[in-house]
Amino acid sequence: MTDLAEAAPAAVAPDQPVRRWRAVSAVAWPLLGLALAIGGWWLATALFAVQTIIMPAPPEVVSAFRALQGELLAQTGHTAVATLLGFGLSAVVGVVIGAAIAAWRPFERMFQPLLVAFNAVPKVALAPLMLIWFGYGRTPVLAMAFMVCFFPIVLSTATGLTTTPADLAELVRAMDASRLQTFRTVRLPAALPQIFVGLKVAMPLALIGVVVGEMQYGESGLGTIIVQTSGQGDTATAFAAIVLLALVSIVLYYSLVLAERLLLPWVRATTSAR
Repeated sequence: MTDLAEAAPAAVAPDQPVRRWRAVSAVAWPLLGLALAIGGWWLATALFAVQTIIMPAPPEVVSAFRALQGELLAQTGHTAVATLLGFGLSAVVGVVIGAAIAAWRPFERMFQPLLVAFNAVPKVALAPLMLIWFGYGRTPVLAMAFMVCFFPIVLSTATGLTTTPADLAELVRAMDASRLQTFRTVRLPAALPQIFVGLKVAMPLALIGVVVGEMQYGESGLGTIIVQTSGQGDTATAFAAIVLLALVSIVLYYSLVLAERLLLPWVRATTSAR
């Protein structure tokens, strides 16, 4: 018995270096990719003697950021807040409509073709109309973000709620559960991984919608900075704003990934790892 107790920690010990390596590689590989991308960008501007007005080198972008650091960070905050608001609104409405489509077949037949048609319309084509409807400011920016990322959430929610595993559905029927109990205990938990797929697709789209809105009729935000500085030939500052947009997208996306891991711990435990 003592021999078994002493052997147990030894069996677990080899797993610790593996976990440590996974944690290090999770940070090291993205940093390596970033370094290679910046190095390739820098090398291209140096080898081909690209003019700053066409494509500035990384040091010039860093200098432009330092010169307007306070303004750029403030506008980054405006863009991030607008993205979260537009995404949050589309998430709430999209999940509700997706659940309605999954729950009631006549609702699906009535409105799903309209949703597909609406998603097919280029949202930039609605920009002049939105200017008439909402004017300038934050409202049209949020509306643009909502329209861009709304459909993936509806689709993922409806798909997740209509693909409940058959064995679970049979189990709750055998236990004579009500439709509400079935939805709360089986259908919604089974659909959450699929819903999060739609949310992760929609998050970058929300940022794209916000930037498009800021470029068209915004009064603040990084999209407005890009339009103003590129029109003045200040490409370095425009690139600095673009880099900040990329950073905002990465932070928001991986925040959603972290939320998924914390809220759905059973998903990783019940699926095979690569």
